[in-house]
Amino acid sequence: MEPKGTSWARVARSRAPSPTDLPVNAVGYIRVSTDEQAAEGQSLDNQEARIRAYAESQGWEVVEIYREEGYSGKTIDRPELKRLTNAIAAGQIDVLLVYRVDRLTRRQKDLWTLLEDVLEPNKVGFKSVIEPFDTTTAQGKAFLGMLAVFAQLERDTIAERTKDTLKNKRANGEWSGRVPFGFRIGVNGQLEKDPDQQRLIAKAKRLRKCEKSFRRINEKTGIPLGTLHRILSKNGRNRKYRNSIKAITVP
Repeated sequence: MEPKGTSWARVARSRAPSPTDLPVNAVGYIRVSTDEQAAEGQSLDNQEARIRAYAESQGWEVVEIYREEGYSGKTIDRPELKRLTNAIAAGQIDVLLVYRVDRLTRRQKDLWTLLEDVLEPNKVGFKSVIEPFDTTTAQGKAFLGMLAVFAQLERDTIAERTKDTLKNKRANGEWSGRVPFGFRIGVNGQLEKDPDQQRLIAKAKRLRKCEKSFRRINEKTGIPLGTLHRILSKNGRNRKYRNSIKAITVP
């Protein structure tokens, strides 16, 4: 459903830079959650390659790629998304490119919030590489709304299936939560320390003590930025991670 009060014809005109209107500063936003890391076609590198190829076909320059690693699409409280919205507010971006709409968000409400409160006021275009919606038409607006609806439906369906799976694992005495970085599932279905990942965590902590940035630690260890924040940050996310580790009995 089209949000009330939105002048979509005006928004669409501001969102559709022509390939001949140069220069166009385009940015890409790519995201993968922990559970999607190994999914076919979902890798960050694949998303970035597709975005750059699309921008080149339009004659647009990609000035930056915002890489969101290890964050779910069920919330818009993500560090790279915040950095992106700040850049949009500063007037540095003409068009935002995503591989698919659900890379930006899986919630219909959040999609409309980003469109109405962030992109529209700053006259920033919005394009998906594989989803050809055109908000200059009623059909295009409806299609975009349907994409948001089905993205949220997929998220909710995954949540239901996950809940059933975890319930079954608990009934069988197996570990039923997400496996924290630094651990793995043992032959008995319980958690045990992963020596290789434990060494990476120790290295990350040493680098942080030397006042290295999270991005630099990510480059040195390969640990996703979202995971680094959970392990190293002096905030609620760090406490939540440590509390989950305390609840694990490791031989």
